[in-house]
Amino acid sequence: MTRVKICGIRKEVQALAAAEAGADFIGLVFAPSRRQVTPAQAEKIAAAVKKSGNTTEVVGVFVNMPASKVNKIADFCHLDWVQLSGDEPWEYCGEITKPLIKAIRVGQRQSPQEICAALANKAKVISQKHIYLLDSRVKGKYGGTGTAFDWSLARQAAEQFPVIIAGGLTPENVAQVIKMAAPWGVDVSSGVEVGGVKHVARIRAFIETVRRADDNKR
Repeated sequence: MTRVKICGIRKEVQALAAAEAGADFIGLVFAPSRRQVTPAQAEKIAAAVKKSGNTTEVVGVFVNMPASKVNKIADFCHLDWVQLSGDEPWEYCGEITKPLIKAIRVGQRQSPQEICAALANKAKVISQKHIYLLDSRVKGKYGGTGTAFDWSLARQAAEQFPVIIAGGLTPENVAQVIKMAAPWGVDVSSGVEVGGVKHVARIRAFIETVRRADDNKR
């Protein structure tokens, strides 16, 4: 089953809609962004999801924040996962106390072999439970760009590692990425927004499309 992460959630109603639609993860952004939430907001959102009885897990997205502060926020908000989307060195990852999602930027000129080699090297450094998130490399940006990379580059990596693909996904194209790369999971933010706001119908459409794509693989 392809896992689904709905990222950039800012309100309880959005989080609950995603959870009820079957999202495996919701992402709360603590880095500077138009989707940024405060720890107080995030704590309320996470609490609402956990009280709902759904199995959706809550991910906090951080960029270049001191590890001690990340751990403090993760504990306060009762996060299930920490996603590091910045330039954090791999040794830093060992300081994070929660299970980890590490974002890797994919350039258009990278080969599948180069991507796999990079992940294999990093796997030796990270001791805790972890997943890799492959996103488009956009100069000066740390995610949420709505820009896709060549998904075929991720196929080999997805065969060897738990890989989430992000960047430019929408309800209209997510079936294609599942067919091309067969990732462990998919991540969407701007692709389920209308006018910069999470749209419940598009969240549901995205998740339903992923489930249909999974059924077609069987």
